[in-house]
Amino acid sequence: MMKPLFLFCALTMTREASWKKRTEEGRKKRHGREGDKQLIRETATHQLNPERYVHSFKDLSNFSGSINISYRYLAGTPLPRKRYLTIGLSSVKRKKGNYLLETIKSIFEQSSYEELKEIAVVVQLADFDSAWCEGMVQDISQKFAHHIIAGRLIVIHVPEDYYPVLDGLKRNYNDPEDRVKFRSKQNVDYAFLLNFCANLSDYYVMLEDDVRCSKNFLTAVKKVITSREGSYWVTLEFSKLGYIGKLYHSHDLPRLAHFLLMFYQEMPCDWLLIHFRGLLAQKEVIRFKPSLFQHMGYYSSYKGAENKLKDDDFEEESFDIPDNPPANLHTNMNVFENYEASKAYSSIDEYFWGKAPSTGDFYGIVFEKPIKISKIKVVTGTEDRQNDILHHGALEVGEKIVGSKKGRQCTTYLRLGEFKNGNFEITDVEHKVLFDINCMRILVTKSQKEWLIIRSISVWTSQTPNQ
Repeated sequence: MMKPLFLFCALTMTREASWKKRTEEGRKKRHGREGDKQLIRETATHQLNPERYVHSFKDLSNFSGSINISYRYLAGTPLPRKRYLTIGLSSVKRKKGNYLLETIKSIFEQSSYEELKEIAVVVQLADFDSAWCEGMVQDISQKFAHHIIAGRLIVIHVPEDYYPVLDGLKRNYNDPEDRVKFRSKQNVDYAFLLNFCANLSDYYVMLEDDVRCSKNFLTAVKKVITSREGSYWVTLEFSKLGYIGKLYHSHDLPRLAHFLLMFYQEMPCDWLLIHFRGLLAQKEVIRFKPSLFQHMGYYSSYKGAENKLKDDDFEEESFDIPDNPPANLHTNMNVFENYEASKAYSSIDEYFWGKAPSTGDFYGIVFEKPIKISKIKVVTGTEDRQNDILHHGALEVGEKIVGSKKGRQCTTYLRLGEFKNGNFEITDVEHKVLFDINCMRILVTKSQKEWLIIRSISVWTSQTPNQ
């Protein structure tokens, strides 16, 4: 009865998008299927040399239009509404093992009913073996029929004749020819997938087809995105491995698709992503811990080679990401180099580092709005600098703000407890503090000769106080 929905190659839909001009002035706009294919091939022959690289992509806004490709819907139909997050996977036939079904299962099983309403999963079967594609789409359709019917899962395919030349490519890094062909095709696969997903949601995360997800990963992603409001970012990383758990604004996807396609034969996709991020002025990696996605495959999609890589920062069970509401941060300690106060309150892997503090020194947090706090956790020191902890200190919360915007501080503080072995943690704060909290501070209660690293400050809030 549902067979028409899942028929292999049942539906072909052309994305309504224009291919922007990239060549000399006066080039005529191309029309028709053959013109689109030819233009893709031409674009994909550009080289990534320093001069052209900087010049061509100084203003990546010129590459914001979608690529005109005919996508075949192998399962599912166009989304009826825009979602919060699209999860994209590209899969090919492997010589050993196949983890795609387990990956899709993990995405859905680790999401709550409410989270499922906000996600769309797009699987691109990127192998040119039509029998393998047909078999995979039948397996997917049988196992995940209710998700397809609910509009949460789409399976697509791009015909081989849309691909640029994949033989006789440049052998950068002395890679063997078959390796160059594999990684170059993978770049094109990802470009076509990104292009398809550009208008499906507000955000997009790329996974590989052999990944296990953390429970309620969407809620964790949303919390991180909220914590970054007002700050500029191109890529947020939720895994340190390959092209797993890389999050983008959907409006950047067309530019990233063009970028991967233009330099498809130059280097692996995860290397190209570093260049893309830098060209859009995000210099540093923004990666969050613990990781939300784990590589689970034992055999690589390249020749079935063993691939035992694991992300040791991954936590599968649900974990409690702090809220860390917006706040102004300040300290009177002597800060070492660029390890400033803001780095201790960030959710990414960085820290505050101050020179030997004295009695009465402090690290202060002034919240933008009064809040109710349920839990506080502070960690000092690092694994390689285990003595740079707060040896004697206390944590206090305050009320009654005075002063101008830049110099605001609380007039009254309540001590919640002392640091033990460099750490502090307290729960049920809302039952121990009767006022709405405006400030929080870490107070040095005894001078120390060791420097101080504040590795992380985590604040969890309860209900918003009545204003």
